[in-house]
Amino acid sequence: MRDPYEVLGVARSADQNEIKRAFRKHAKKLHPDTNKDPKAQEKFAELNAAHELLSEPDTRAKFDRGEIDAEGKPRGFEGFGSGGFGGGPGGFRQARGGPNEAGFESFSFGPEGLRRNAGRGPGMGGAGPGGGGAGGFDDVLSDLLGGFARGRRAGPEAGGRDIEVTVPVPLETVVAGGTVKVGLNGRTIEVKVPPRVAEGYRLRLKGQGEPASIGAAAGDAYVVVAYAPHRTFKVEGPDLRADINVPLADAVLGAKVRVPTLDGSVHLSIPAWTSSGRTFRLRGKGLPKGETESGDLLATVRIALPETPDAELEALMLRRRDGAG
Repeated sequence: MRDPYEVLGVARSADQNEIKRAFRKHAKKLHPDTNKDPKAQEKFAELNAAHELLSEPDTRAKFDRGEIDAEGKPRGFEGFGSGGFGGGPGGFRQARGGPNEAGFESFSFGPEGLRRNAGRGPGMGGAGPGGGGAGGFDDVLSDLLGGFARGRRAGPEAGGRDIEVTVPVPLETVVAGGTVKVGLNGRTIEVKVPPRVAEGYRLRLKGQGEPASIGAAAGDAYVVVAYAPHRTFKVEGPDLRADINVPLADAVLGAKVRVPTLDGSVHLSIPAWTSSGRTFRLRGKGLPKGETESGDLLATVRIALPETPDAELEALMLRRRDGAG
């Protein structure tokens, strides 16, 4: 991931209020529900990860000190700077305490140095006990070159594998927030879903992923919100559709009928002589759309006859049919 300050467009001296404002500003533009750019979801995920890292003072401080990278993963070595380890223009110098303490020996940078160092084996200082703590040469390049090796880990010692699981969330929970049960690595945990999340929203669970090897630290788990099917509502983007049964007499004479919504029932005035199939729009009673707006509920009238035969109604219909004939 890019530098989180660059992703949010703020200075390194920005306070938490500035970071929060910047996140909200960009989130409105990049949210997949309102931005049809195919890359919007990827950019939104990057924005969310940057905000998550910088909004936690402890994590932000570690990043500013160079202890972790933009993805929150520990950097494998000390002294990383613009000139490489040790800050010199040649790129590297021997770590403090000698090769046995740091797990690698000094080596040269540049084409010839890369070839020479690549032959030193996975520990950069030999395969013995004193040379295995720094990871392989490719992993050093991963730390140095950043995006060229994205998706690789710096070795089992630095972390495990991230996993992603999509969880169907009830529509009521999507609006009001709540907890959902998630199966991870053979066990079930409860995850708190914040209010007003949209489909595709990703929740990060630190350390709930898979370890790269036995005894290694676990990666992170990402829970992706999906809309669970609903027995009453049909989802159409941020809008919902529902059929409402209206007795024949109410459709003819007009009445107030109760209409279910995700946050309780409301009364809808049905005008006299409303035909079956007529649709009414209840604004703001749909799914979250952006930070403060919501979609609409489209309620379609379905005229319902009595559950048991009604002799008077039959007689009336016979008189009308015979009279019309």
